[in-house]
Amino acid sequence: MNHHHAKNATLANRLQQASALLAPGVYDALTALVAQQAGFEAVYLSGASIAYTRLGRSDIGLTTATEVAQTLAHITDRVSVPVIVDADTGFGNALNTQRTVRDFERVGAAMIQIEDQTFPKRCGHLDGKGVVPVAEMQGKLRAALDARHDQNTLILARTDAVAVEGLDAALDRAERYLECGVDAIFIEALRSDEQMNRACAQFAKRVPLLANMVEGGKTPVQSAAELGERGFRIVIFPGGTARAVLHTLQGYYASLHTHQTTRPWQEKMLDFDGLNAAIETPQLLALGQRYDGRSES
Repeated sequence: MNHHHAKNATLANRLQQASALLAPGVYDALTALVAQQAGFEAVYLSGASIAYTRLGRSDIGLTTATEVAQTLAHITDRVSVPVIVDADTGFGNALNTQRTVRDFERVGAAMIQIEDQTFPKRCGHLDGKGVVPVAEMQGKLRAALDARHDQNTLILARTDAVAVEGLDAALDRAERYLECGVDAIFIEALRSDEQMNRACAQFAKRVPLLANMVEGGKTPVQSAAELGERGFRIVIFPGGTARAVLHTLQGYYASLHTHQTTRPWQEKMLDFDGLNAAIETPQLLALGQRYDGRSES
């Protein structure tokens, strides 16, 4: 049993509760740390946000499994909350998916999300998506479930079929995926209240259902409480963090370029001590003292 076992069991238990679990998007150890400090019970490592921040590129399947695993490892080393991780299409076929699941589980994923898009995938709210045949995705999901060492490493099946084949086909795909034994279902880019209600009517009582809130995306943005009332058990705002940070950076750099100093921006910044307090530098230095051989115990 690995040391992440307890964390994953915690997530499984949390999903039994009535209220929806709100997991904000993160893309590195710093964002995950600040989210944990803000009181969130879980975080969502967004593949899109890794593309935005590490590559400065769009969410069109450019990131690799290795980059996501490395990012995940930095996060799980830093925070104690469960991490739901976006594994895109498993980064290939069923065998690639098994490798991805093993790699992500080893570095502490609590839940691994796999979608039925063709490879390379694209953002679920961009047009022009394609989906693989149902049987191929079922094989991938069975492969993912077989690759787990620990039943508490949850597998989340996502379907992107709403935009490609319509709602009925997407709901049918979700049904087929659930038959494989997955732990949670994610029907991407539901376009209206009515579509969300239909998804909840079919699945909410049977399996944790995830709602994806994308500012300016296809789905109407609502609060976790509202979505929980409908029947969703997990709510993610995967790209919200990157959008907020980008907005701040645009203002900060524009101000610095104009004024040639950060002075006008100082009310909107942490100073040296503020940053060190947030990342817990005093605690880290105290820990180092315990190991330096010179300190009196």
